[in-house]
Amino acid sequence: MKELTLVAVAGAVGTLARYGLSNWVQKVGGEKFPWSTLVVNLLGCLLFGLVFALAEERQLISTRLRLVLLTGFMGAFTTFSTYGFETAALLRSEQWGIALANIAAQNVLGIGAVFLGLSLGRAL
Repeated sequence: MKELTLVAVAGAVGTLARYGLSNWVQKVGGEKFPWSTLVVNLLGCLLFGLVFALAEERQLISTRLRLVLLTGFMGAFTTFSTYGFETAALLRSEQWGIALANIAAQNVLGIGAVFLGLSLGRAL
């Protein structure tokens, strides 16, 4: 129960961090390009890689803190970081076909799902 509470609190902090950073970046960068999403996703990927390396490879972060940071905070901050990490892992292990399939599926099917959701929402 304690871990669940920590993950939930970290998720709330991640959500607020995303909201605050997105608003600030959008004000600074303007609205012609989705800079806020790009910055959040890139920062999320950077932080995910950093935390994972410190936890798994250097063992400087405990298993519990890794769970809280990666699942709680990063899960709410951006799930794109998980997508980026998983794709990078496939590329590192030279699973080129699966990596490309993941990239295509996530992007093509994800955008398609948005259009499907829009159509369903308009039809209701």
